Amino acid sequence: MTEKRNINPGDVVAHFKRETLSEAEKSTNRYLYKIIGVAQHSETKEDMMIYMALYDDFGLYARPLEMFLSEVDKEKYPHIRQAYRFEKFEINEK
Repeated sequence: MTEKRNINPGDVVAHFKRETLSEAEKSTNRYLYKIIGVAQHSETKEDMMIYMALYDDFGLYARPLEMFLSEVDKEKYPHIRQAYRFEKFEINEK
């Protein structure tokens, strides 16, 4: 678990760029990711968040944990309402 933000393996998160999608695109899983967990870089010992895209090729990604948990750069993206780069997202089951 990432103590700062309570993001756990299995959680689904949305990247802030999901806000830029059209209403039709928001019905897809674009910019949604499933958390795999936190791993340690074998050389630097830096904590890395491992996560999987829930769209396109379902790619597996690693990002430094500090960057993953960081706030959205409001100078670069002033129109974004989401506070953090990735935030928990509830998928509505139909």
